[in-house]
Amino acid sequence: MNQVFQSTKNFLKNKLLPQKITQWFQVSGTQIAEILETVREKLPTTEAILIGKTQSGKSSIVRGLTGVSAEIVGQGFRPHTKHTNQYTYPNDDLPLLIFTDTVGLGDIEQNTDSIIQELTDKLESSNQKAKVVILTVKIDDFATETLAKIAHQLRQLSPKIPYILVATCLHEIYPPRTQNHPPYPPNFEEINRSFNHLKNDFQNLYDDAILIDFTREEDGYTPVFYGLETLRNAIAQKLPEAESIAIHQLLEGETSEKIGNLYRDVARRYIWAFSVVAGTLAAVPLPFATMPVLTALQVSQVTLLGKLYGQILTPSQAGGIVSAIAGGFLAQSIGRELIKFIPGLGSVIAASWAGAYTWALGEATCVYFGDLMGGKKPNPEQIQTVMREAFKQAQNRFKKS
Repeated sequence: MNQVFQSTKNFLKNKLLPQKITQWFQVSGTQIAEILETVREKLPTTEAILIGKTQSGKSSIVRGLTGVSAEIVGQGFRPHTKHTNQYTYPNDDLPLLIFTDTVGLGDIEQNTDSIIQELTDKLESSNQKAKVVILTVKIDDFATETLAKIAHQLRQLSPKIPYILVATCLHEIYPPRTQNHPPYPPNFEEINRSFNHLKNDFQNLYDDAILIDFTREEDGYTPVFYGLETLRNAIAQKLPEAESIAIHQLLEGETSEKIGNLYRDVARRYIWAFSVVAGTLAAVPLPFATMPVLTALQVSQVTLLGKLYGQILTPSQAGGIVSAIAGGFLAQSIGRELIKFIPGLGSVIAASWAGAYTWALGEATCVYFGDLMGGKKPNPEQIQTVMREAFKQAQNRFKKS
């Protein structure tokens, strides 16, 4: 046993230890790609092609179907072709929904023929994703000639793909003194007249037509996503069975939870290895000697987990995340080191504590990156709760090890 401690002490003196720790637990891009490809092959992915003018509610539809904030949606769209932007949910690696948004539609300087050609190429692409076209029109917009022309040409070229006409921004023509949404569907004369007018403009160009009004919380209307269930059902009814089920599960949170569990299951393989090493290092009976090494180990763990979740971090960024997640455990870390002054028993307790702490940090980090992956702002209170609970469970586990 003394030889083991002596070897470990000599090892701690090695200035290259942080780099070595990182090398031990490197996960290659090939490994991650193989893991994700296995899941991706079975994932029922739907591509929703949003065609409509700017400010017609396309991004709001993305928010409604994914639950992602407006800011995240805005940042997530990226150029795909000259006239389209694309947003994948929950991420590029495991896309459950792909939204393709036509940009600049309605701009007189845009070449409509080139927009049609790009959309035609997309609809005729050979990939196996299910597709649905969503035509978004503000309820009071009657200048729909360009959109109808595009829909007509696309419909002729791809007649098997379902088209849904979605009239948006209903509250803009509610009767005076109407302060909230009525029971769905709305039965106001102006709404009915305008909706019938739009359906006539797009006659034979859609498979279903619905009314929605997706607003922001500050607008004061409830529910915020008025008509969401109708939109969900309209899309689901037009898709193959697997994709239809996925749409329902997505809105109920089931699919996102399953994807999150997949990432966490993979991550736990590495979290356990980090935890065992942390416990071994902490068993060295030299107060404070192991703290810099354990810190390097935990920073390496966060860096690796970030890579798994698609987040590339510098060591300083990973260190910042460790501080943000585990700040409440700092005093306990110092206390753990002081325990080592107790002969024999102190090192055992310190080892158990370090292993459990590293495991809990890994679990909390998964929640942190999982929120980012799903387009949510990490919730500090939730992350701290996860870490506390994981720490308690891991303490029992390491005591028995």
